[in-house]
Amino acid sequence: MSQERWDIVLRFLHGPLSFQGDVVCRGPIVRIGASPGPGGLSLDGYRGLDNRQAVISAYDGGSVSIAPVGANQVRVAPHENVDWNSIQVLQGPTFLSPGCAIHLGPPGRGCSIAFLEARRLGVWEKGNILSDAAQTQQGIQPSSVKQLDAKGGLPAWFIPAMLLVGLTTAVGVVLSVIKVFAPDVPLLGPVEDGEAGYDFVEPTTQIDPSLLEGLNQPFLDFVMAPNSERAGDKSLLKPINWDEKFLAYVQRSVTIHARARNYWRRLESIEQDYAYVVQELEEVGLPVVLAGIPYQESHYTSDAQSIACAKGYWQLMPEVARRVGVEVRDCKLRGQQALWSPSRDIAVRGVMKNAPYIDHANQVCKISKTRGCAVDERIDLAASTRGAIELLADAWNHDVVAESGAAVQITILSHPVGFDDSRYEERKYRSLNVLPSYQRHLEKTNQSSAPDFYGENILCEGKDTQGVENFNSRCGGLLANHGQHYAYNAVAQHFLAVCYYGKNYGETAPFNKWRDYVRGDGYCTRIAVPERDALTGKGGLK
Repeated sequence: MSQERWDIVLRFLHGPLSFQGDVVCRGPIVRIGASPGPGGLSLDGYRGLDNRQAVISAYDGGSVSIAPVGANQVRVAPHENVDWNSIQVLQGPTFLSPGCAIHLGPPGRGCSIAFLEARRLGVWEKGNILSDAAQTQQGIQPSSVKQLDAKGGLPAWFIPAMLLVGLTTAVGVVLSVIKVFAPDVPLLGPVEDGEAGYDFVEPTTQIDPSLLEGLNQPFLDFVMAPNSERAGDKSLLKPINWDEKFLAYVQRSVTIHARARNYWRRLESIEQDYAYVVQELEEVGLPVVLAGIPYQESHYTSDAQSIACAKGYWQLMPEVARRVGVEVRDCKLRGQQALWSPSRDIAVRGVMKNAPYIDHANQVCKISKTRGCAVDERIDLAASTRGAIELLADAWNHDVVAESGAAVQITILSHPVGFDDSRYEERKYRSLNVLPSYQRHLEKTNQSSAPDFYGENILCEGKDTQGVENFNSRCGGLLANHGQHYAYNAVAQHFLAVCYYGKNYGETAPFNKWRDYVRGDGYCTRIAVPERDALTGKGGLK
C-alpha cells in the first residue's frame, strides 16, 4: 500500500540559513533541532536549541502540524512581525497555515522560520521512508513511519502517544507558571550619562548571555555576509568560522555604549548625516557597517581635530585628503607667517616628530581648529565622504582583501592605520599599514586566508590609545594599539545605530530597511532603545 508523500517547504528568516532560500524538507515527518539525527533538519549555528526541538508532520497537504519535543519552546504566529515574548509557548501539536511564522527556542535566541507550503512529491511506502541521509550515507537505516488507519481501529502506538502528549502538555504548563514568577532579564539600555563614544573596552566587561547570542544576527548580516560574498565562500556564514574574539569585543562595546545616554543623544542629533553616509555607501556597493567609521572618528562632528591635525567627520590627514581630491590649502600655522598647503600624498614618517604642522615640543597641531585653513573640505560631509569612500574602496576591492574572509574588518582598519602607503612617493614598506600587517600574519600562521586576523591581533589593553607613547604600541601583535581597539567599536556603534534609527526613523529611507531588527525576534528587541522624544527633553532622559 502506498500514499502520497508531502514535503515541507520552509524559509529561515534570520541567521546562517537565511541565505539558503526555500528549504525543502522530506516529509511526512521532519525532525528539527541542533542535532536531530539522520534525515532531520539540522540548525547548525543557532543557539538555545535542543538536539530535537520540534517535529513537523505532513500526512496530507491540508493538515500540516508542528509539535514541541518534550518541554522545548516552540511558538507559532500568523506572520513574522510579532514580539515573540508575547506569544505563548505551544503545549502540544498545532496546525500550520501557509505564510505563518515559527520560532524555535527562547526569544532572542534560537531561530525563526516561515512555513511556506506542503508540497506533494511522489509516494511513500507504508512502514518505511528513505531519508536524504539514508540515500547518501551507508549504514543509516530508513526511518520507521506508522499510519493511523481509522477503519481498522486504534493502532497499538496510539494510546501511548496520546499519554506522551498529555505529559508534555502538563510539563509545559508547569514551565509556563515558573516563567510567570521568574524575574525577567532587564533589557540593556541607558542607565547613566556616560560618553558619546568610547575608544576601548575592558576585556572583563560583563555581557548579558542573551545579548551575547542575539548579536549573532547583526554580526552575520553586517559583517560576515559581506565577507562571505566578497570571498565567494559560503562557509563564512557559519558561526564556527567567525572571528570569535572580534565578536566578543563587539558585544562588550555594544554593552558599554548602550548604557550611555550621551551615546543615544548623539545618534539623535546626527540622524540626517548618518542617513547620508549609509546611502552613499549603498550607492557604491560598500558595506553599510562602514558608516560606523565617522562615528568612531569624530562622532559625526564637522570641526573635530586631532593632535596630529586630522580633521572633520572622517578625520582625514591633510595629505590623505589631498590624495583623494578633498581640498585643503592655505593653512596658517601658529608661529609662522607663510601659509601651508599639503604637497604630499602621504604624511611624513613620524608625524608627531617630523610633520611641519606639528608643534613638536608640545605635541599638538599648529593649525587653528576654527580658522586654520582658507579652504578645508574635510569639514564638508559630502566632500569628505566622497574622499573617504575612495579610500575604503581601495582596500575593499583589493584581491588579497577579498580573499581574506575578513574584508569588512580589514577595510575598516585601513582607515585609522592606512592601507598600503608603499604605493605613494617613498615606495617604502610601512609596517603599521593593514595590508602588510595582514600579509605578515599569513606568513606567520602559514595560511592562505585568515578570517580571524583582526581578533588574533587584539593584544593591547587599549588604555590611553590617544597617548603618543602608546598610540603605536603592538603588544606583540601586528596591529598598532589604536587600530586594535578601533574596528570593534565602529561595528558596535553601527549595530546600535541600526536599532535607534530602525525604531525611531523606520518609516524613511534608508532606515526602513532596518525595521525588522526592532520587532519580532530582531536583535534590537533585547535592547531598551530610547524613543527620540525622550532624548529631546520630552521624555525625561535629559
